[in-house]
Parts: sequence; C-alpha cells; structure tokens
Amino acid sequence: MQSSGQKKSIAGTLLNLVGSRQKRPAPGPAPDGDVVQPAAGEGALENHLGGDEARNYRKYEYDTVAPHVGRSMLEVGSGLGHFSEQFAGRLDYLVVSDNDPYCVGELRKRHDGNEDVEVIDLALPAEIKIRRKVDTVVMMNVLEHIKDDVQALRDLAAVTEPGGRIVIWVPGYMQLYGDFDRKVGHVTRYTPATLEASVREAGLVPEVLKPINFLGGIAWWFAVRRGGAGYPDPKLVKIYDRTVVPLTRGIERFVRPPFGQTVFCVARVPR
Repeated sequence: MQSSGQKKSIAGTLLNLVGSRQKRPAPGPAPDGDVVQPAAGEGALENHLGGDEARNYRKYEYDTVAPHVGRSMLEVGSGLGHFSEQFAGRLDYLVVSDNDPYCVGELRKRHDGNEDVEVIDLALPAEIKIRRKVDTVVMMNVLEHIKDDVQALRDLAAVTEPGGRIVIWVPGYMQLYGDFDRKVGHVTRYTPATLEASVREAGLVPEVLKPINFLGGIAWWFAVRRGGAGYPDPKLVKIYDRTVVPLTRGIERFVRPPFGQTVFCVARVPR
C-alpha cells in the first residue's frame, strides 16, 4: 500500500510531465470576455502539444487517423500544415484550411504552385466552397472550439462524398477542463456519448468512437485538477512525449481504455 508521500510523489511526477505552474504573460481578453490564445505563433499554447516538442504524439495522431483517410482530404484547422504534410504523396487532392490570418498566409506560402492543394479561409459553421467534394474530412482538435458543432458537421458532410468519412479528434471529458481549455477557447470537452449525440444529430453514422490516450488523461487530471497547471511547458512536454506516449500506445494495442485525454471518432456520411 502506498504512503501519502509516495502518492504525492506520483502526482507530482505526472503534473511535471504535463504542465507547469509557472506564471506566464496573460493573453488578451476576447470580445465576449473569454481568454483566447492565437492559433499559431510565439504565443500559441495549443501548438506545444503537437509540435516539435511532441513528435511521438504527432506520430500517434497520424497512425490513428491515416487508416481512415482516402485519396482526397479536407483538413479543418490546419494551423501551419504540419499534420497534413504527413499525407504528401498519397492524396490526389488536398484542401487545407484555417481561420487565423497568419496560418492561412503560411499555408499559402507552403503550397504555392501546387495545383493538387487548395488553401481556404474557413470558420465553421459556414458554407464551404472548394473545387470538388472529398472522400475524407479530418478535424484535429477543432470541433471543441465551435459552439454549434452539429451545424459545423452538417456543413462538412455537404462537401464529403456519399459514403465518405469525417474523422474527429477532440479533447475528452469535462473533468479535465481547466485553465488551459479556457485560454485556447475550448467550448467543451467531449465524452463518447456527447460526441455521438452531435454526430448523429448531424445525420452521420459513427463507425469508430472511443476514448484514447488513457495515461495522458490521468496525467492531465493531476495537472489540471490537482496541480492547477494552466500551460504545457515545452521542455516537460518532450519528457511526456518520450515516456508516456509510447507506453500508452503499447497498452492500447491490447486494452481498450474506459477513459482518455482524447475522444476519437470516425463518422460515415450516408450514401
């Protein structure tokens, strides 16, 4: 049986792997009074979780999503294009999008002269105007930013071929909601049940729906609820990426977790 000191040590280790209690410069308030970080650039908090500090995590994302991607793809919330670039060579047509002016500009620079890639400025819900329909839509940590998530999914279904897929990766469980979520503008964190409700209301059929990153969820709970962390320290994210992510992937090959930092869904557009 663990002593109180041992439990505190474990909690502290998990906290240190995920976040830091060090105070950072406060971002400016959004018009509605909420605090929201920019989508990219020096002040972007969310990028640390999938950027250069988290290469194993990015591969975890790719390996989970890639089996469900066809020959044409719309990525919603592409940021600087790091995720979609992993699909280079396997797609006939790629649409990358964002609604942050800096990101859209960088995406246009990245894909300048490539006729197989279309770059659009997109803020959902909205009518989506692209050259042709795609067989796959990918949303990596995007839907949780949108208040009317059902309409956003309907808009995406309208530009997806019948029988195509919408792949959704969102932060899981309101028990993990904290200062970080508020700073990056998260409306909610999902459970499989709440995500399924939105998917079905949008007229889609969930084919894969599950929590993933179980150990990450536990670490984040300690960091947010017990430790008061509000910012993912890049140096500590590297440690987390090299230790917890590979262990999580190994466990999830054999065990379906009941809970996780992320909820993953593949939804089919009816034929």
